[in-house]
Amino acid sequence: MNIMDFNVKKLAADAGTFLSRAVQFTEEKLGQAEKTELDAHLENLLSKAECTKIWTEKIMKQTEVLLQPNPNARIEEFVYEKLDRKAPSRINNPELLGQYMIDAGTEFGPGTAYGNALIKCGETQKRIGTADRELIQTSALNFLTPLRNFIEGDYKTIAKERKLLQNKRLDLDAAKTRLKKAKAAETRNSSEQELRITQSEFDRQAEITRLLLEGISSTHAHHLRCLNDFVEAQMTYYAQCYQYMLDLQKQLGSFPSNYLSNNNQTSLTPVPSVLPNAIGSSAMASTSGVAITSPSNLSDLTECSGSRKARVLYDYDAANSTELSLLADEVITVFSVVGMDSDWLMGERGNQKGKVPITYLELLN
Repeated sequence: MNIMDFNVKKLAADAGTFLSRAVQFTEEKLGQAEKTELDAHLENLLSKAECTKIWTEKIMKQTEVLLQPNPNARIEEFVYEKLDRKAPSRINNPELLGQYMIDAGTEFGPGTAYGNALIKCGETQKRIGTADRELIQTSALNFLTPLRNFIEGDYKTIAKERKLLQNKRLDLDAAKTRLKKAKAAETRNSSEQELRITQSEFDRQAEITRLLLEGISSTHAHHLRCLNDFVEAQMTYYAQCYQYMLDLQKQLGSFPSNYLSNNNQTSLTPVPSVLPNAIGSSAMASTSGVAITSPSNLSDLTECSGSRKARVLYDYDAANSTELSLLADEVITVFSVVGMDSDWLMGERGNQKGKVPITYLELLN
């Protein structure tokens, strides 16, 4: 027998097996043939595996949406992953917003109230963007990858063995049907032998499938550890973002209300100074003529006997004799004066005194 003849006979046998299974399946659907039922334990394992697969896919896909809301970016990452190539680095939304804020603040001038605040906000947004990037990387490695490995690896193996079990069951039931229809003794002997073989193959495949399915419990335990890693990554991310915003709030809160208030307000009732040394808790906006209510930090100034320590953020050269030159990182005493421009405070360093721009200062507790 040459190889070609062997292949032809094998194809013929495979075609016969396929036809036998198709007939048996059709007759079962029409109620014309009996069907061997799997034991309850195996059925429960199959149901548990299918349920695990469905929910794992849903959780995985929605986590991907959570971490990367842009569908085009997700498709691009998917293509690069299939090509086994690293996707190009892309600036994320917080980083882009932060860069816009920094560029705007630089153009408006870091010495202006608004420009300085924009720069501070932009730097914070970029830090949030970095934290966001770290969350995505950590979650993809510790949470999404194990889920994907189950869907594309373990469950595919289970599905393959489950299909083999279905085929072995069809072979077994087809053999049972042929035995029932056999009348001649020789035919019955042949059918009984076929039934014993198919029963043995079915039992063996059922045991293989059962062992694989019992591994689902281990999969759940592994996914639980991965879920804990994901929660920890989220906790770290949100804690970082909270701390960044808290620090930003403190920096913005170190400016008087005249700097933080909306200059487009129609009117607010001015709060007169009650201190004998003329240190006020409110000031008039120099350009708009709108009276602005006092902020909490100006109240702090009045509570501290009208003065407070401040750290200098940048070097500043006095433009005239009414101003005080500053050196970065030095600590000076500052206080407000009724009628002074909203962008300025009065500063003292030893015997030297003069106006200083508030955007160059960070008020200390």
